[in-house]
Amino acid sequence: MSVACLTSLSRCGVLASRSPAGLVAVRYAQTAAAPAAQPRIKKFQIYRWDPDTPGDKPRMQTYDIDLNTCGPMVLDALIKIKNEMDSTLTFRRSCREGICGSCAMNINGGNTLACLNKIDTNISKPSKIYPLPHMYVVKDLVPDMSNFYAQYKSIEPYLKKKDDSKEGKEQYLQTVEDRQKLDGLYECILCACCSTSCPSYWWNGDKYLGPAVLMQAYRWMIDSRDEFTEERLSKLQDPFSLYRCHTIMNCTKTCPKGLNPGKAIAEIKKMMATYKEKQAAAV
Repeated sequence: MSVACLTSLSRCGVLASRSPAGLVAVRYAQTAAAPAAQPRIKKFQIYRWDPDTPGDKPRMQTYDIDLNTCGPMVLDALIKIKNEMDSTLTFRRSCREGICGSCAMNINGGNTLACLNKIDTNISKPSKIYPLPHMYVVKDLVPDMSNFYAQYKSIEPYLKKKDDSKEGKEQYLQTVEDRQKLDGLYECILCACCSTSCPSYWWNGDKYLGPAVLMQAYRWMIDSRDEFTEERLSKLQDPFSLYRCHTIMNCTKTCPKGLNPGKAIAEIKKMMATYKEKQAAAV
């Protein structure tokens, strides 16, 4: 006995089929549609300024985003705004994983990485986003990092040996204990969050090297494979390069990688005191 083809779906949720025995009605379960999620509209107030637009002045521009359709991080919101609302919004970003440091900016009053900063889900309170403070602005959320990178270059952030005849021919070995001294230093991604949170760097950024660069200077000073520690210290003897640090510790508080630039600077000062005593004794 064969069964004929299915005929139709009734509106009441009954599947009707025809067979030699007559019409057979088979009731089936209907799937109810899920109710639409209630929109969670969050306001983002973002610093805007375009130097290529004559007469344009810095201003705050507000964007409304439904958090139900946005990723959890501030960078997700910025990308959503640029892709779907305003393609002129300008900011830096690359890795999205807290590795490159490109998306450093001031979010709700603190310097951090947009890719690591979670959106405040309190929709009654707007999120305010500015570029890193006390730096020249290229456009919108993009600061000019030229001075910062020039200072980093000035400390010669690479291994230096007195005799370079064996360079590339053998490994420069170090003990496990010496390698551990570099922990908490080499992880710096040069995002400049710490330096731009330092009042001393705000006022003397042209002469004071700042927390990020000084921490990297210390990283090479204590590397057991480097042979230019005294020369590195001698470059920091002027009143500004190192000693503008007043241990305010904003740098350590704001570091998105959990590092401690303030401690590194204190260690350099201790090394400098020993170095100066040695210099005075040699005279």
